[in-house]
Amino acid sequence: MKQECWAIVLAAGQGTRLCSATGGESKQFLRYRGAPLWWSAVQSMAASPLVHGIAVVFPPGRMEDSARELARLTAAADPGVPVLTAAGGLRRQDSVAAGLRALPPSCSLVLVHDSARPFASAALATRLLLRLEEERGNGASGVIPGLPVIDTIKRVDGDGACLETPERASLRAVQTPQAFLRAALEEAHARAAAGGWGCTDDASLLERCGMRVLVAPGEEGNTKITRPADLDLLLPRAHPLPCCGYGYDVHALGGSRPLRLGGVPINGGCTVFAHSDGDVLLHALMDAILGCFGGGDIGRLFPDNDPQFDGFPSPAMLAHVLDLAGGAGVRIVHADLTVIAQKPKLAPQAAQIQENVARLLALAPDHVGFKATTEEHLGFTGEGKGIKAVALVSALRG
Repeated sequence: MKQECWAIVLAAGQGTRLCSATGGESKQFLRYRGAPLWWSAVQSMAASPLVHGIAVVFPPGRMEDSARELARLTAAADPGVPVLTAAGGLRRQDSVAAGLRALPPSCSLVLVHDSARPFASAALATRLLLRLEEERGNGASGVIPGLPVIDTIKRVDGDGACLETPERASLRAVQTPQAFLRAALEEAHARAAAGGWGCTDDASLLERCGMRVLVAPGEEGNTKITRPADLDLLLPRAHPLPCCGYGYDVHALGGSRPLRLGGVPINGGCTVFAHSDGDVLLHALMDAILGCFGGGDIGRLFPDNDPQFDGFPSPAMLAHVLDLAGGAGVRIVHADLTVIAQKPKLAPQAAQIQENVARLLALAPDHVGFKATTEEHLGFTGEGKGIKAVALVSALRG
């Protein structure tokens, strides 16, 4: 991209809707990851390779303190681009105009971003600028991010009576950053000032001037901190850690229990010796799940000398193990299972076993692998004396 782009980060608002929940502090100055919230917006805009610099607009009464904080932050973690400051105005559009006046003459493209959207990615800023560069030859003066509207929207009068239901497919919930040609944005603000127009975002000023603004895909995670419940998004969160567990089980063939694998009755008349229902596959799976959180083994949970587990169904045992895993903060995301046996042939029922295990784990079928193999007539399984299973479980714990 040949054009020079600067970002304006708006941090001059009063945030009156949140003051009661923040102890009177404006939301852009709330602490997030050890810094004011506005710093996250600066970092994300600076991380775009197409952004050459940033102007942060602060409340006039906090300019000195904010400038000192900015100097400290940039010294500790240089954003890689120059960061200027400007004093904002009473309205949002006044603050944008102040930010525009602070930009150098070399800047021809502008990103306008709200500091109350700390989760916007640098990739979003880059996509918007590239789209603007691509579409400016088609008359576009701006590109803004938006998401499809999920809820039905009603237009109402002052009494709350419904007047109209707009077609949902034509609606978008708009976000920032918003990308503009600098000349178009400055013209729109000048006309708004002359005409006394108000706006909730800069795109609406361009629209009112008859300029072409396009909507590009936004980001689901680009949440604006607006309501008291949104403050929870700023709390420290423990990221779930990946973990895995391995399980192994074996049963002798020839007992009184009809063979079941993964909760599925197996054709062919094979039987096993077992205290419970003898589902060797689910037993290996349970041990693998227990291994994800140091939960011991199924012999400890379901002793084979306890009469209450005589013939006990393995799916019920698995449900208990999954409850224990959930209590330990473990979420199963994948299971890879193998049965080793010379007999019976399991290929005809492999898909059924895979689907049933997926159902028991509340996973999609493609998150469960199931294979069956022989040991080429070697060992006790190869001699048809037994059947064994191994399981590897992947999970997230947090």
